[in-house]
Amino acid sequence: MSRATTPGSAAAEGADGVAAALDCAGLTKDYGDGHGLFDFDLRVDPGEVFGLIGPNGAGKSTMIKLVMDLVRPDAGSARVFGLDTRAQGIAVKRRVGYVPGELPQYPSVSARYVVELLAGLRGDVDLDYVDELADILSLDLDRRFQDLSHGNRQKVAIVQAFMHRPDLYVLDEPTLGLDPLIQREFRSLLVEAHDRGATVLLSSHVLSEVELICTRIGLLKQGRLLKAGTLDELRELKRHRVEIVFAEPVDVGELRGLPNVRDIEVNGAHVSLEVQGSIEALVAAIADDRIVELDSRELSLEEVFFSEF
Repeated sequence: MSRATTPGSAAAEGADGVAAALDCAGLTKDYGDGHGLFDFDLRVDPGEVFGLIGPNGAGKSTMIKLVMDLVRPDAGSARVFGLDTRAQGIAVKRRVGYVPGELPQYPSVSARYVVELLAGLRGDVDLDYVDELADILSLDLDRRFQDLSHGNRQKVAIVQAFMHRPDLYVLDEPTLGLDPLIQREFRSLLVEAHDRGATVLLSSHVLSEVELICTRIGLLKQGRLLKAGTLDELRELKRHRVEIVFAEPVDVGELRGLPNVRDIEVNGAHVSLEVQGSIEALVAAIADDRIVELDSRELSLEEVFFSEF
């Protein structure tokens, strides 16, 4: 089915007729030398918490800036709740809470001035809720913004993104610089937002972070979305690292022929390998050998992602 290009069209609707919270189609921004975002397709349904994982420089911030219409695409489009992010950017921003990768500078004014300035521009912000958020995050709003540490400036970014209780949160490395206790409070705020029906797009280079709160995860590498799925779907990719110490050096030729065994390393009588799925075939292959030691460790999703892709 072809996508309509008129603003506000139903192109981003799913089979149930409900517009996607976020729908990116062929989104591309080419900065040259392989940097940017390329042919990016992604649908995030209302109420989802989607985690975009990738190393620094993978294109996460570029993707988010395109969605927020802070940079313009070379090709493709993005829609938020059916609204074209370029043609209807103001309407989109009313429904989005955005934490940028880096806040602009606000010299000689307090953090409270910054937040209230943004609240005034946005409108319909409960300033009592602003104070509640600051208290949760242990943020002193009366300190000068330029005197705040990076972590406290990040708290200001979180407050301004949450203060109007948006329908969609677009969060670019939101916990960068936060101490573990504040990270926990931040996750609680996200859970509360999700419980009232909000949608979340969270980017991070730390997979363990998004595993804690996201319902789906996508892997972005070198500007391309390589894999996306639920946590259960992605856990099917998990592998075990098996370390075997034999009584004497052995011929591993039979092991190399096993379909679920890979990355075999041999150092004398010590054999290290990875197994995806059942280890039954491996156990059968080494059953007649004298084994001094055998150890198995499940690789984390992060290890699998960045070795597989």
